[in-house]
This record gives sequence, C-alpha cells and structure tokens, in this order.
Amino acid sequence: MRKPLIAGNWKMNKTPNEAVAFAAQFIQYVEDCEDVGIILAPPAPALTAMAVALKGTNIKLAAQNVHWKESGAYTGEISTGMLAEIGCSYVIIGHSERRQYFGETNETVNKRLNAVLNESMSPILCVGELLEHRKSDRTDAVIEEQVRGGLEGIKPEEMKNIVVAYEPVWAIGTGETATPGQAQQVHAFIRRLIKDIYDSSIAEEIRIQYGGSVKPSNTAELMAQPDVDGALVGGASLDPESFAGIVRYNKMN
Repeated sequence: MRKPLIAGNWKMNKTPNEAVAFAAQFIQYVEDCEDVGIILAPPAPALTAMAVALKGTNIKLAAQNVHWKESGAYTGEISTGMLAEIGCSYVIIGHSERRQYFGETNETVNKRLNAVLNESMSPILCVGELLEHRKSDRTDAVIEEQVRGGLEGIKPEEMKNIVVAYEPVWAIGTGETATPGQAQQVHAFIRRLIKDIYDSSIAEEIRIQYGGSVKPSNTAELMAQPDVDGALVGGASLDPESFAGIVRYNKMN
C-alpha cells in the first residue's frame, strides 16, 4: 500500500519569519496525521529556519531546486551537500516553471536527480504537458520523453527513493484542474512506463503525485483515483488552514 504524500511548494513566497509563523500554526493542524506523508518546500532563504521549526514533527523539508555539482564557480546555485546539511529530505526537480523560465532540460533534470540520490535525499521528478500538447494529443509522448529522460541511467534499487509528480502545465496557477479521470489516465500511463523501464514491483511501489490547482475541495476526489498517490500543491499551500485541509482530505467528513 502506497502511503500518500502531500507536498507544499511555496515557490518564491514567504520570508524566513513568515515561514516560521506558518509552521507554528500548521503543525497544530496536522500533528495527528500519520497516514499521510507531509512535505513543505519553502524558498531557499527560509530552509534553515524551517528545519529548526519542523524538527521533531511529522513534516519533512524539501528544497525547490539544486545544482548537480558538489561545489564550484556557479554563482547563485545551491549544492546537494548544502541542502542535506540543513536537513532537507526531498528536492523538487524539473518543475515546469524551472523548465519554462530557466532553461532546464531532461538532461539537466537527470543530472540533478542523480546528484540528489547521491546525497541520500529523495527527488520529486516533475513532468507535465503544455495545453498545446494536450490539444494536439501529444500528452503521452511528452510525458514519456520527460520520464525516460529524467530517469536515464537510474538503477532499479534507486527508484524506491524517487517520487514522480504529474503537473499539467495548463493547470498550474490557472484555477483549471485536470479532472480526476484525466489525472488518473496520465498517472496510469506513467506507472506503465515505469513498469516498462523497470518492472511491475517498482511500478507498484513508486508514488505519483498530482499537481495543478489542487485545493481542499477537490483533493478527496483526486486522491480516490487508484494511481494518484498524493499532491504537489502550489497556491493553496501558502495558507496553513487551506493546506491542512488538503493534508486532512480523508478526515474531512
């Protein structure tokens, strides 16, 4: 049985002080949630403060990006060793905004993924299609290219530490959400791809999150799909009560 994993990606929002204030409130809302994995991904300047604030809780810390080199002349970049020392357990890799605005490719995503695994953290590999891809029936082709490119050379035993997040780009921050059926269709396709690349046991174990305008009102329906194992949440994770509502989706009766 795959344990659901709910992650909040704050993107470029919240100062360190604001992040700590959020944590103080949010922890109280979710401290009894043991059946769902919880992750917060604040911007880099807030990571150290959040590591302290989350210590001893049921909430894991994630970074939003990382460089693949251990050190060197890469102004403005962050290494996996730095993130591990802070206390990060996860790193988001290949988010569509990184691909769109900062030129990340399947090749550089793969390099980052390998670097994160080498530092014993878990990468969250983001994949997703543009609206033009969906309208031209190229969703599967785009997803397959991103999954295969991101996982190039990854050993079977390393797959247990990897999370995949399907985020249709047309649904990120737009208020549009893939229907539960649309999400399930792509999640099932990704799982079949993993089976094809590796084997059925690995495919059944890997967790695949959905991201794209997830909110408390639609989480339960999305999570009811057999291949949806969690959510990568953007805007709705910026408010402690809202994000807690998503984390507690199966307790809201």
